[in-house]
Parts: sequence; C-alpha cells; structure tokens
Amino acid sequence: MAVVGDLALMGTKISPNKLVGNLEKRVFGVPVLLSSRFVFSHGRKLDVSKSRTAIRAVMQVEKIHSTSELNEGCLGFDVVSEREVKEKGFLGLRKTKLVCTIGPACSSLDELEKLAIAGMNVARLNMCHNTREWQQDVIRKIKKLNQEKGYSVAVMMDTEGNQIQVVDHGSSSSVKAEEDSIWYFTTEKFEGSRPFTIQANYEDFAEGVNPGDEIVIDGGMATFEVIERAGNDLRCKCTDSGLLLPRAKLSFWRDGKILGRDYDLPTLSAKDWSDIVFGISEDIDFIAVSFVKDADAIKHLKDYLTTKSAKAIKVLAKIESLESLRRLEEIVEASDGIMIARGDLGVEIPLEQIPSVQQDITYVCRQLNKPVIVASQLLESMVEYPTPTRAEVADVSEAVRQYADALMLSGESAIGSYGMKALSVLRTTSTRMEQSCREENRQTSLHQRKLGVSLPDQIAEQICNCAVEMADNLGVHAIFVYTRHGKMASLLSRNRPNPPIFAFTNDNSTRMALNLQWGVTPLLTDLSDDMEGNVKKTVELIKGKGGMIKKGDAILVVSDIIPISTAQTIFQSIQVMTIS
Repeated sequence: MAVVGDLALMGTKISPNKLVGNLEKRVFGVPVLLSSRFVFSHGRKLDVSKSRTAIRAVMQVEKIHSTSELNEGCLGFDVVSEREVKEKGFLGLRKTKLVCTIGPACSSLDELEKLAIAGMNVARLNMCHNTREWQQDVIRKIKKLNQEKGYSVAVMMDTEGNQIQVVDHGSSSSVKAEEDSIWYFTTEKFEGSRPFTIQANYEDFAEGVNPGDEIVIDGGMATFEVIERAGNDLRCKCTDSGLLLPRAKLSFWRDGKILGRDYDLPTLSAKDWSDIVFGISEDIDFIAVSFVKDADAIKHLKDYLTTKSAKAIKVLAKIESLESLRRLEEIVEASDGIMIARGDLGVEIPLEQIPSVQQDITYVCRQLNKPVIVASQLLESMVEYPTPTRAEVADVSEAVRQYADALMLSGESAIGSYGMKALSVLRTTSTRMEQSCREENRQTSLHQRKLGVSLPDQIAEQICNCAVEMADNLGVHAIFVYTRHGKMASLLSRNRPNPPIFAFTNDNSTRMALNLQWGVTPLLTDLSDDMEGNVKKTVELIKGKGGMIKKGDAILVVSDIIPISTAQTIFQSIQVMTIS
C-alpha cells in the first residue's frame, strides 16, 4: 500500500488554552512507495511531486475502547455489500438505501431473507397493524438473520400516533363507495362492520364541521359531502366514488381549503409509549414518530431513550401535516432523521405542491446533516400488478436525483403480491439514476451551512467537506472512515461523494444507524487505540476477502480515532493511499 505524496491532513493540536502548530511529516505506519505520478482508472494523472501540504487536527474527546463482542481480525462486512463489491467494484455500489415495510406478505423467515438479499437496508414495522407477538417474532427473525447469516438489516418501529383523523369501515379489505350513496360517520363503538357505516376513532372528530363541508378520504380516494350533523355523527353523500381502505385517513374541506383542526392532543399516545418500551426491550434501531407537530415531542422522546435504553436508538420525525411543515427546520434539527410521508401530507396540502415540498425537505435535511426517507406510494400499483407504471419509475428516479438518503416501500412489500419485484425496481432504478448523475458529474449545489458550534466540531466538518472534494477531484475508488459514533461518516455522506464510503466502527448501534445514510457501507470491526494499526489491519482484511480491492486502487482515508501516543486527544486526518 502506498501513499500518494503527502496528501494527509497533519499538524494542529487543540488544547483548552492555545493552538499549537506541529508540521511533522508522518503516515500511519504503513509501507510508503512514492511515485511522482499516479494514473487513475479514467486516465487522469495526478502530479504529486510538488504536493507536500499537510495539516493534522487534534481535539479533546472520550477515549475509544475495543468492543469485546468482536474477535481480533474480524471484519463485519455484510454479505450483500461484499457480494456487490466483488461483482460491480467500488463505484458500482448502490448508494440510495432501501426501507421495506414488513407485513403478512413478507413476514416469514424465508421472505425476510429474500428481501435482505435483494437489498433491504432497514425493515419497518408499522405499529398500527398486527399483534405484539407478531411484531416480536418479526424482529427476532431479522436479528437471527443478521447474526447467523451475516446480513446487516436495521429495524425501525413506526409509531401509530394519535389517530384522531383515521376512520375504519370494519372490513379487512377495501370497500367501494358508489356515487350518490349515503354513508354514516359515527363515533359509536361496535365490533365488525355495518353497511354504509364508517367508525371514527376520536369522539369530537366532527367538531366544527358544517353541512356542505367535504370529507376527503386518503387524499382523494373518495369524497363525501356532509348533509347533516347529529351530535358527533355525520350523514354524508358520496360525491366521488372510490375505494375505502381499512384505517383510512380523512380530512375536512370548506370552500376549496382544508379545514384546520387543533385537537390539542400529545404527539405520542399511551399506546405509543407502550410500543416504545417494547421496542427498547427488543433492541430496535430506529423509532419513527407519527404526526409530529413540533420539536418538543422529539426532544422528549430522545431524553427518555437516553435514560431507558442502553443503546443509541435514533429518532425520526415523520413530516405529514401542515403543522410539521410550518416548523420544519426546528423538527429536522431536533430529530436524527426525517421521513417524508407523502400520502398523509398529500391529504393536507394541494397535490401539485408535493414534488416541490419533497425537494425542499430533502434539501433542508442535507443542509442540517440528517438522513431523509422518501415514503408513500412510490410503486403503489405494484400492490396488485407485477410491473410499475412509467410515472412511478420517474417518481423514484426523481427522488434519487434529489439525493434522498432512502426510499421506502409501504403496502407494496407489506401486503402486496409482488414485494420482491417492487424492491428490485427500487434497486435497479436507483442504481441506474445514480450512475447517470455520476456520468453527468451532476452535483446539486448545496449551501454549506456551518453546523459545528465548538472548534473541534467545526474542524471535523471542514475536514469532511475537503475530503469529499478531494475524493471527487482525484477520482479515488473509495473513502474509508474510522469512527465510533458515525459523525464523520454522516458528514462525508452529506456531501454526496462519487466514491462509496466505508465506515469502520466498533459500535453495533452506530453500524445500524449508518444503514440509513446515503452512500455509506458500515462495517463492524475491532478498533484499537492504534490508528496506524487500524488502517493497516482493515486494508489487509479487505484484501484477504478476495476480489474486493485491487492493486492500484486509490483510497482516501478519514479518521477520528485516538492514537496511543495522545491519551486524551483524537486525531482527524485525510490520507490518499494506493493499494500495492
């Protein structure tokens, strides 16, 4: 392995009182084979004979310890990524992550493994559906596959929320509402179903609703006009026929505008808190919070998890209401990531605004360095049909072009007949669009909002910004980052580099959290305090895999691991290496 020139960040030590320069030359203890020129795969030559600039940043942080769970010499490459690298090379790796909702159609061990093989990075459980026993069984099957088969699939719990605007007709399948038919919306509690009757969950759901107002089901699946109000019940006429799905969401409209409702209920219901306690006990990785109105609920949940969970469970906020849009930036800042729930969001804002709102949310998330999932109705037709519409493929492609971190299947995988095919469409479409963007050298201009408050954080941020620019300009094959909590890996991902990012960590919760970061392949491995040894060891282990890394490959290395020689400090550095 050789280092290209001295392209390594070396030289400033940060202490509480002063900044001291230190311009010593060094590399991480690996054999150095210098040449004056290096030829990259696309033919561009890099002249390193005059390149001798070096800076090293050192900061105060906690010391990283090796995890006892890992054996010496173990490299936690998940089997899917390993196979993909061997088949396609570094630059062939898919960067957009894929989330699948697990339901009756894909909950067996065999079906879950098929999804993992096909590229599922995160398995989502919608807590609105199924029993606690069923949910526990699915989680444990996923953990079993990870442990015994070498997959790396994270588990996400999606809370039910206060379903105040959810209605149900009581049937297990969809029901057709014909035009001019008369229906009753009632708060009366009853078992099963009644003809032409829809049951509301919230007793005061009809408060403030007048005759002449419209009820829109699931953003336009069917529409009713309110004819009469009797207490908390509504008598309505169907004006636009359509299918009523189980647990459909309604919205009230008056004179062409949505009727704002302030129910003054907490974001997390009593059932949600019970589900969260269950999720903690089952060692889940993400909690997606439904119907978020402001940042307070997110902060409260994160504080709770800090005291109750031994691992770092990430909290995602679902953007699906006008209230969440109005407070978008504060919600993004408070959360660990965002899900754009376009189905529910489309109920509350005009449909023609969805594309631009999606793009705006994605951009804000990138600015604030938070992963963003584009969800709902990506391939809705594939719930029933084996091929998507061309418009759906274009929709998926646009989300990839916007550099969303992840795409999500809902009913397509949970209850659809063609879940595997739907996942295949996401995988092939995203891979093709990523390749197209790379060939066009297309990088959306991201206003680099400065995130770091402390000097060490600011240095880490600037190092990652520079590292990605170097990686793209030099045409390196991959970026290696050594990290415990994943911060620098996410900062690299934020810049959407052309080469893939391999994040080496000794913390399994960090590995699972990075499953949602664009372009990051997390690897669980033993990390010592000796940074020089970490780099040498991991490169040798990857070489030992066979067919994953080749002689002449250029690797850019970013690190924030503590060397032995500086007991209370951390070195952040950039190096460019070639494999010998």
